[in-house]
Amino acid sequence: MARSASNEGASTKFVIDPAHSRIGFAVRHVLINEVHGNFNEFEGTINANGQDITKSSVEFKAKIASIDTNVPQRDAHLKSPDFFDAEKYPEMTFKSTRIERSSDGFRAIGTFTMHGTSKTIVIPFRLSGPVVDGFGYTRIGIDADLQLNRQDYGVKWNQVLDNGGLAVDNIVRVNLDLEAVKAGSGPKKQDTEAK
Repeated sequence: MARSASNEGASTKFVIDPAHSRIGFAVRHVLINEVHGNFNEFEGTINANGQDITKSSVEFKAKIASIDTNVPQRDAHLKSPDFFDAEKYPEMTFKSTRIERSSDGFRAIGTFTMHGTSKTIVIPFRLSGPVVDGFGYTRIGIDADLQLNRQDYGVKWNQVLDNGGLAVDNIVRVNLDLEAVKAGSGPKKQDTEAK
């Protein structure tokens, strides 16, 4: 990372910008192809410590009912009790307990909760920024890739194929592309003096 997330010693709050962010996933289907999807409704905050990024923290939540694989019938099945049971478990959440440096970036260690089950997970991530956009907003970027086993969270529905394989793989690849805006940043007052 070329620059720290903030030039200040204290933590600075950044709010995830859903319009420029994505929570995506991919799951192997019938052993031959990956089905991709997103969660379209989510929010979160990052408290970034500019002097020591390991003193930062992050938390976010996503609405299960916002799952989107571009096939309404499949999305309805995923929201049902067979899979996520969105009515009973409407959100999945993550809250970090610590941030560590790694060889190629950082790792957020914390509690991930889905389908009523909470487990400690590690999210390797890379941090970019800060940058100030053309409107005066200070932004940072985070991208992360991880794998989760859905069976660990009680999301168990499946079918066994005639060759013994599974219709839906248990391993879910998760990809996070997050952009966050510094709280309080934004357009500066226009200079009204005559030029």
